[in-house]
Amino acid sequence: MPAAPADIAATTRAYLRRHPGERARLQPLLDLLATASDPTSRATLPAHVTCSGVVVDRDLRVLHVHHRATGLVLCPGGHGEPADGSLLETAIREVAEEAGLPAGALRLAPQLLDAPVDIDVNDIAPNPAKGEGAHRHYDFRFVLHLADDEPPPTVLQQEEVTGAEWRPLAEVSSPGLRAKLLGAGLTGRPEPVNASAVVHDGRGGYLLHLRDNHPHIWAPGEWSLLGGGREPQDTTIEATLRRELAEEVPGLRLGAVEPLTVERTTDRHGLAVPIQVFATHWDGHPEDADLREGVLVHWFRPEELQRLNLRDSTRRLVQEHAATRAIARPPAPRAQLVAEPVRRAVAADAEELARLRLVMLHSAGISTPPGWEMSCAAWFRERLTGQGRFGAFVVDGGAGALVSCAVARYDHCLPRPGRAPYTGVIASVATDPAHRRRGHARKVVAAARQWLADVGCGQVRLTASPDGERLYRDLGFTDPDPSGPIPLAWSAT
Repeated sequence: MPAAPADIAATTRAYLRRHPGERARLQPLLDLLATASDPTSRATLPAHVTCSGVVVDRDLRVLHVHHRATGLVLCPGGHGEPADGSLLETAIREVAEEAGLPAGALRLAPQLLDAPVDIDVNDIAPNPAKGEGAHRHYDFRFVLHLADDEPPPTVLQQEEVTGAEWRPLAEVSSPGLRAKLLGAGLTGRPEPVNASAVVHDGRGGYLLHLRDNHPHIWAPGEWSLLGGGREPQDTTIEATLRRELAEEVPGLRLGAVEPLTVERTTDRHGLAVPIQVFATHWDGHPEDADLREGVLVHWFRPEELQRLNLRDSTRRLVQEHAATRAIARPPAPRAQLVAEPVRRAVAADAEELARLRLVMLHSAGISTPPGWEMSCAAWFRERLTGQGRFGAFVVDGGAGALVSCAVARYDHCLPRPGRAPYTGVIASVATDPAHRRRGHARKVVAAARQWLADVGCGQVRLTASPDGERLYRDLGFTDPDPSGPIPLAWSAT
C-alpha cells in the first residue's frame, strides 16, 4: 500500500520544522497532500511525490548514476510503486533497481535516521513518448550509509542507467542537496542506531520482553531484549537505551550500564541495523517493571531459552554473558527457606553477602562498576575472619545461598558516667527480591540488635530507607533525642 498522504504531510511538516525557510517553496506540496488520494502516483497531476536514495560511503562519497533518458547525473531515485509502504521503501527499492545495491548493504545514518535530508522541487518537461505533459516532482531524499567498509559492486539498470560514480560531498550534483549534506554532520562510520540491554539479576536470571504480534513491528511475537531505535533528540546511544527503557518499563530503575557488544540485524525494510548491546543489573519483580509496550516481561535462566521463540543472536548473547559471570546458585524451595533459623555469618558467606549488598545498592539506584562485587566479597571475608567487633546475621537458604542479611559492628564510647561502654551500628540490610515480605529482614535485624545489646552497646544506630522505616520502628528504633546534640557529618566528596 502506498504511503498515506497524512504520513507524507507529517514527514513534510517535520522537515519544515528543521528548515522553516523553505515553507513557501513547499506550501504547494502541503496543498497537494491535503487533496490527492495517492500523491506518489504518476497519474497524480500536475504534481506528485518521488523519492531518492543518497548513498554515502565511509569516505563521505555519494553515489550518482547517469540517467539514459535525460543525461543527468543524479542520486538513484524515481516514482513510487503500489507495493511501497513508505517513502523510505521507495528510495531503498530505487537504489536496488538502478544501482544493484540491496537493502542489506545499506543502513540509516544516525544523524538523520528515516527523515529526509532534503525535499527538492523539480519541474519536469513534457514527454510525448510517455503521454506526459509538463508537471512537477517533489523529491524526498533519504541518506543511506553503507553497511560495510567497501561498497559492493554496482549492477546498473541498463534500460535507464548508463553509468555510476562516487562523488565527494562537495561535488554532489544538486546544490540544495550538497548544502544539506555538508551541514548534516555525517561521518560514514557504522554507528549504532539501535540500543538494547541484557538485563540480569546477578543470580542467573535474564529479563526478556515478549513483543506484540503485529506485522508492522520488528520481530513480532518474539521474545527479545528490551530496547529500541534511536530518535533525533538522543545525544548518545546510551541515551537511546535509557529513553527506550523509561518508555517501555518505567518501573525498571536503570543503574549503571556497561557496553557489551555491537550486533547487526535487519529491520522491516531489510536495512542493516547495528545495535549497541549493553549489560545492566536489576533484581526487581517483572510486575514492578510496569510494562507499557508489548505483552509481558519475565525472568529466564539460560538453560530455559531453548523453549522460547527468540532469535539465535539473542540466545547466544545471553548464554555468552552467563558464561562470563560467576552466577550465584538458585535459592532453595520456599518451604525450606521459611523453616531455616537465623545464624551468624562466617567467612565462607562473603560472596553471598557481597551479592546481597549489591541487591541493596542497586535497589537504592547506586551503580557499581564491573567486578566491584569481588572486592566487596574480599572486604567481608577479611572482617568475618579476624574482627570480633564485626558481625553479620543471615537467613540461610541452603546450598550456600543466603536469603537475607544484616551487618552489625560496634566500637568504644568515650567514657561518661552512666554510659554503656559501646555503641553499635546496623547496616546493609538486604533481602533477596524473590523472598521478600516473609519476615526475613525482621529476623536478621532483631538478631543483630540483640548481639549488639549482649556485648554492651547502650545505643544502636541505623539509617532507615522509606521502605524499611516501619519495620525498624516496630523493633523499637526511634528518632534521636531532639534535646541532645545535633548530629552533623563532614564528607571529603
